[in-house]
Amino acid sequence: MGTKANLKIDQGSDFITSVSLTDDDGTALNLVGYTGEAQIRKYYTSTTYKGFEVTIQANTGTVQLELDANTSNNMDFGRYVYDVELTASDGTISRIMEGIVTITPGVTR
Repeated sequence: MGTKANLKIDQGSDFITSVSLTDDDGTALNLVGYTGEAQIRKYYTSTTYKGFEVTIQANTGTVQLELDANTSNNMDFGRYVYDVELTASDGTISRIMEGIVTITPGVTR
């Protein structure tokens, strides 16, 4: 099970956040060979989704999520669910993060 983290994204704005993955003694995890995927859906059973751009800084154990302003602007405001999965070079998939995304409405057009 991934870490629970709720995110707030302002509609029509760029969003970037990073998470650092460490082992029990605080050493950064080596993510060489990993790929990542992260999706936002209105409901867990929704067939449509928006994807975060996932960037992995392998040697520092950092995973960055990014959603551009155009994508967030085209999302209805409200509550969504998301998760982030990493795939190791051997095909093993791990969910590292999950939670609720709240898109707050914008005023400026």
